[in-house]
Amino acid sequence: MISKTFTKHIRLFFICIAAYTVGHAQKIDSIYFHLYTDSLKKGVHNYINVDAKLDNGRWMPLTDKELLYQSSSGTWSGNNLIIDNAFKGDYVTVTAKLKSNPSLSRSVDIYIKRNPDGPLKSEAEVLKEYKKRN
Repeated sequence: MISKTFTKHIRLFFICIAAYTVGHAQKIDSIYFHLYTDSLKKGVHNYINVDAKLDNGRWMPLTDKELLYQSSSGTWSGNNLIIDNAFKGDYVTVTAKLKSNPSLSRSVDIYIKRNPDGPLKSEAEVLKEYKKRN
């Protein structure tokens, strides 16, 4: 049987561990956009990637759980910005604010893709071009 004193010491030990963990949690130093593309496409989900730089120099991805997204046009679904096909502007201004500290925010102008996507080449066409070059 475990003594009451031992049980108290175990509880105290775990309380100290929990307090240490909370006290030494990494704090967000700043946030940055790390976009996967240089332009937004109309009518699709455009993933807007925002990362936090922690005070220890490490990076951590952020989601809409930690961020408040705003934009000059479009609608949001999580981290995805959807631009209406009827949008006529050249770019959309996107702002991300840290919910836990709104003074940490960042904005970026992201241009709208103008040229339509061409048809994808077939495997045979790609191989033919490759053989032609070599």
